Amino acid sequence: MANFEARTSAASGRITVSLVGECDLSAREHLTAVLLDAVHRAKAVFVDLARLTFIDSSGVHSLVTAHHAAKHTGGKVYVVNAAGAVASVLELTGLDTLLRAPAEDRRHV
Repeated sequence: MANFEARTSAASGRITVSLVGECDLSAREHLTAVLLDAVHRAKAVFVDLARLTFIDSSGVHSLVTAHHAAKHTGGKVYVVNAAGAVASVLELTGLDTLLRAPAEDRRHV
């Protein structure tokens, strides 16, 4: 099982979910549950990837599921601070564009 954590914090009408470690199939259910809970609690959910070292299609699936759930309720899911291999996966899948936070919001995560 990969080393993975999803930490949630709330502030001023938004929730930040900070991902730590490696997000693979073993983390998928947990990540999806955390993201869907955040989407139901706030209109804006920021997923901070600064400490995420790996993401595969399972993690991508969780992000897309959260995006659709948020869109259905008028909310948004954004990814911020992706680097290295994680940023490459987001670019390859188009999630870097689909889930890009507005410039003014990227500074506050």
